[in-house]
Amino acid sequence: MKLSKKKELAQKRRWRIRKKVNGTAERPRVAVRFTNKNIHAQCIDDELGHTVLGVATTHSDFKDLLPNVAGAQKLGVAVGEQIKAKGYKSIVFDRSGRKYHGCVKAFADAIREQGLKF
Repeated sequence: MKLSKKKELAQKRRWRIRKKVNGTAERPRVAVRFTNKNIHAQCIDDELGHTVLGVATTHSDFKDLLPNVAGAQKLGVAVGEQIKAKGYKSIVFDRSGRKYHGCVKAFADAIREQGLKF
């Protein structure tokens, strides 16, 4: 199946970012993905290929959150707290090909407010 040009370019952006952004056991990668209905965030150790933490607005705790700036801030705070509870102090942020503004920036700033470095 041939992808549309828009999806093909988005995939190329993801690959270009992923060449430079890798998570380790000390600094896991936090990947955030926004869809029209949900927000998905994962904390990933790329060396082991292991997902340390996964949170999404499809989970019952976050069912009321919308994929907008306010929802991104609330989910970012929750993700930041859970990552700190796992014992991590710094992370690598993967924006999944999205521009760093709006929802992505709100999510990243909420994680920074929890004391995580990236």
